[in-house]
Amino acid sequence: MECGFNKIHSIAVIGSRGQMGGFLALKAERAGLLVHRFDQPLDEAEMARQLPHTDFVLLCIPVTVMDEVLPLVIPHMKEGAILSDVGSVKGRPLQQMLRVYDGPVVGTHPLFGPVIPTDFNPTVALVTEREEDKPALLAVKDFFERLDFGAFESTVEEHDKAMAMIQALNFSSTIAFLACSREISNIDKFVTPSFKRRLESARKMVTQDSDLFVTISDANQYSLEAIRLFRSFLSLAAAGDMDLLADRASWWWRESNT
Repeated sequence: MECGFNKIHSIAVIGSRGQMGGFLALKAERAGLLVHRFDQPLDEAEMARQLPHTDFVLLCIPVTVMDEVLPLVIPHMKEGAILSDVGSVKGRPLQQMLRVYDGPVVGTHPLFGPVIPTDFNPTVALVTEREEDKPALLAVKDFFERLDFGAFESTVEEHDKAMAMIQALNFSSTIAFLACSREISNIDKFVTPSFKRRLESARKMVTQDSDLFVTISDANQYSLEAIRLFRSFLSLAAAGDMDLLADRASWWWRESNT
């Protein structure tokens, strides 16, 4: 079933009391869209009234409850409406949606949280598995651009491999490093400004979002592959090849070096 329109005018946010769901619902309202909010416990009678007239259903829910929520939502969606999620992993959620919904499915991943730093350009990764869903992807791209976000098309493999590095490996390597560093007696006496910055940047991830990152890591099929690759680079460090590693790391600032 193809997308029944090329512009989104109304949206249902499932998980609207969550941080991302509430943030996107408010942004959509301010952009002039009709927004329907749903959260647990899902009101099926209300969904039966609203979803048959809604262009875009956005699942802002944990990947762990996807199979529970989908059967409650999909029967009420109108023909040609777009089904999407906002998860940090795209492989499994996309397959879960495609398995139970024959309309257009577009996976999305906003690469930011509800609080966006002033020096950060917020973008959204978009993925589809079927060629016939490309018009829906363009409609979702237009939707996010109307919310003042950039949007770009990716593939499931490209996205999940990147997130295995940026989220899963960042988390696992950070907690491994901090767990290792505490083995040194009285190390907290020797904290330098650069180390303090690293501690501060890791605080929320370790003390508040640990369960979330464990879930993301477990759901991403490329997480262990990323850890194995990182281990090979640690082997270079153990062999003393610091110049080689520093040269490769400087790739991140390549534009400022030209």
